Amino acid sequence: MTGTTRVRDFRLVPLALLVWATALLCVYVPGAAGCCAAVLLLAALASFGMLIAGTRRHGGSRGGLPAVIAVTMAAAALSVVFATPAREQTVELDGRNIEVTGTVSSSSSTGSDGRAWFDAQTLAGTPSDGDVPAGVPVRIGVDRIPGLELGAVIRVRGQAMVTEAGERAALVVFGTEVEILRPAEGIFGIAAGVREDFVARALRLPEPGAGLLPGLAVGDTRAVSDELNEAMLLSGLSHLTAVSGANCAIVCGAVFWFVSICGGGRGLRVVLALGSLAAFVVLVTPEPSVIRASVMAGLAMTSLLCGRPGAGVGVLCLAVVGILVADPWLATTPGFALSAAATAALIVLAPPLARGMARWMPPPIALALAIPLAAQLACGPIIALFAEQQSLIGIPANMLAEPAAPIATVVGLLACLAAPIPLLADLLAASAWLPAAWIATTAHVSAAVPGGIIAVVPGVLAASAVALLSTAVGVVLSVDGLARSRLIRRLSHATLVIAAALLGGRMLLGGPLAPLTVPGTWSIAACDVGQGDALLVRSQHQIALIDTGIEDEPIADCLNALSISRIDLLVITHFDADHAGAAASLAGRIGTVLHGPARTDEEARLLQALEAGGSRVVEASAGMRGALGDARWEVLWPRAGSAAFPGGNDGSVVVEFSGGEVPRSLFLGDLGALPQRMLATDLRGQYAVVKVAHHGSADQHPDLYAQISPRVALYSAGIENTYGHPRREIIEVTESVGAVTLRTDLQGRILLAQEDGELLVWTERVRDTADGDEPE
Repeated sequence: MTGTTRVRDFRLVPLALLVWATALLCVYVPGAAGCCAAVLLLAALASFGMLIAGTRRHGGSRGGLPAVIAVTMAAAALSVVFATPAREQTVELDGRNIEVTGTVSSSSSTGSDGRAWFDAQTLAGTPSDGDVPAGVPVRIGVDRIPGLELGAVIRVRGQAMVTEAGERAALVVFGTEVEILRPAEGIFGIAAGVREDFVARALRLPEPGAGLLPGLAVGDTRAVSDELNEAMLLSGLSHLTAVSGANCAIVCGAVFWFVSICGGGRGLRVVLALGSLAAFVVLVTPEPSVIRASVMAGLAMTSLLCGRPGAGVGVLCLAVVGILVADPWLATTPGFALSAAATAALIVLAPPLARGMARWMPPPIALALAIPLAAQLACGPIIALFAEQQSLIGIPANMLAEPAAPIATVVGLLACLAAPIPLLADLLAASAWLPAAWIATTAHVSAAVPGGIIAVVPGVLAASAVALLSTAVGVVLSVDGLARSRLIRRLSHATLVIAAALLGGRMLLGGPLAPLTVPGTWSIAACDVGQGDALLVRSQHQIALIDTGIEDEPIADCLNALSISRIDLLVITHFDADHAGAAASLAGRIGTVLHGPARTDEEARLLQALEAGGSRVVEASAGMRGALGDARWEVLWPRAGSAAFPGGNDGSVVVEFSGGEVPRSLFLGDLGALPQRMLATDLRGQYAVVKVAHHGSADQHPDLYAQISPRVALYSAGIENTYGHPRREIIEVTESVGAVTLRTDLQGRILLAQEDGELLVWTERVRDTADGDEPE
């Protein structure tokens, strides 16, 4: 290896950053955009004047960059100024029922509410007493119907909601009626047909891999199961199913390589590569996110393929500036930041990583691993700014899965293009299935690694920690730049050793050693599942679980830590996601399910899934009784056939446990004040433990807590949740009757045991419930 120094031109980086900052300021404070544009234009005129004067005085032109920066920043501000009047007219539509006609401008995805959500540009609208201006970006959610493809013209009736400043869509429309006025035509219609044919062909293949293949090849994730989607998110592989700069780079690189082995010159390679990229964008739907990714990746790949990697940074900066001037609202989207960071990593970080790893492996393999690793290292700190979970297994999972992604993408695309020849298309789809299955398997295995995912508080602190680790990995693997400093290399090695030790310890304590970290003689446990409920009762090795929380991993971690593999009784107090969201993940491990009233088809499907897993499913009502080991349980609420409380919070199943070393305990679900008042008439005697209703919300009946006089009040809530749970006034209510306050948001997992009539308390974290004293 020679000692050639690779020089890159970073002079345009300040321009890109300043334009980005200007766009952020103007879209979040649109009222300041006009003043900002005026000031910047005056600054540009002054800079040009100084430039002209300097040219006349010295006979040469110097200092032109400040003028260019000012003009470009002013252009971004003016884009906001011109778009603001139409957006401001939508404010008066907030909460109204409107009819809007628009052109679909993105692919559709299924939201958590079951609607198909997509972006559109309005053409016309006729609310009851106003008009929706044309050209306003809107986000629309409707019941899915055929034909919701990019380019289709639709008419939607529904309720409008104005978005907050900074959001790209000016309105969100919750559609009640949708009509396709004109289906996607021309190349968009052809592309939609090709995608539909490929999805149908892929779904004839076996899982894992069948549903994932369309996502890898053309970004169509409709066939990806919820389970696989969750695994992809947890393992840091979800970007593979989004059309990103990586997909665009793969297409460019594959075509460039193919033309080169056919003897084509550099010019022909570049032209055909960029032409193929344009066709790929049309195939996967040219929505804004795809266009920005293709522009960035196309420019970056062009600079690399033309043998001008030093110009790549400047080209990327120009692309960022052009995109932000055209659409300043993209500055607020995490996807834009991730696209820019990933493309910058491809240009700046991937080459030195590849050269460094080539010391231990063949250069082609080193390059194949360096590209995804560089993107992961660059994007990690950005993700940590807004993600509540960090995948510690993400980098190794990406290094295992990413080499298969280009194969699935390229071969899958060929299968799409071969649709007129069914036999060839089937053969290519089957060939692409193998790498897709590898990626799906990697996602499932990685997501199941104990301790592989940690909950974090998103923000600058988390981003700084991830940036430190990313820098350390880059220094250790690279051979250029900071890696040349012996001190920095030593510090990087030390950082990674400490991080590996902490990760290994966490994995052991969260996995095989987890049972050794908690007391063995517990009878009640409150799992820390964030903003939700999940409580356990144990008697003679039999287990009852009251609610599951919203996500699969927190309840799984709690069960693993307490060595619980089977649940004898699951009580689903009601079907809100924060109480029953993770119930499906426990199918096959439950004996009996007691549940509140099921009111929707989705709730019925959950019960059917549990029943299919071998559970006995019973709708609970007051008066039902049973045994759990030596303990007894009884349902106290809801009353059978109640018309006043048919379901939801006030129809929560309230259950009591007592006996067999289980202190007399009352679990109130999300019961509100009125049903609490009615329930109080049926309660007799005192309770040692009460699970306070609705995470400690203000909707309580204080007399109930005074009547049962608990010794311990359990509050299950998420740390720093936006609901303000538990409310301070409710904590004062339970403390006023002598109850010790225990909170999962502050103290993590909580275990209670009863010995000789005394309650013993163990908490995962020793933190005060309110004022700085340790809990009793």
